[in-house]
Amino acid sequence: MVQAARSCKQNIAEGSAASGTSKETELKLTNVARASLEELLEDYRDYLVRNGHTPWNATDAKALSARDFAKTRNDWSDWRSIFESRPAETLANLMLVIGNQTSYLLGRLIERLEADFTSVGGIRERMHAARTAARAQTCPAALRDWLTAAQSPADLAEKKAALWNEIERLSRDIGRKRGWLS
Repeated sequence: MVQAARSCKQNIAEGSAASGTSKETELKLTNVARASLEELLEDYRDYLVRNGHTPWNATDAKALSARDFAKTRNDWSDWRSIFESRPAETLANLMLVIGNQTSYLLGRLIERLEADFTSVGGIRERMHAARTAARAQTCPAALRDWLTAAQSPADLAEKKAALWNEIERLSRDIGRKRGWLS
């Protein structure tokens, strides 16, 4: 249980730290965090059943009250007295309520990360777009279109040879006009 709880927290932290350089890694680690949380929640359910207790239903008054309490209290000092005074059955159920809410929120985050990744991509896609844009600025569109119209490797080789011959011819003409060549 401790390992699952720690794994959840660590993967959220690592995914968040990776977000600036890899949306893919952020998404993967957030999914791992949610899976670790689900493992922890299953351990709490198992504990309750093994000890003859019933997990609270999501619409149970106690569960709704706990969820409302958790919405505005995220500091340990708000929870300390509860965890020090309630029986294990109540604490396990509280952990299920909090954990389920956290799982729901992680699910929403994952959906958002997936949507962002689909629409914007990760760093590789952004870097590719930047490189492509930079190349487009250095290569005239007509030339780029002419080269990309090649139908086969042989056709591209012919275009490349023709382009090189034209560059050589223009270089000689410019050199002669400027007196650099005789």
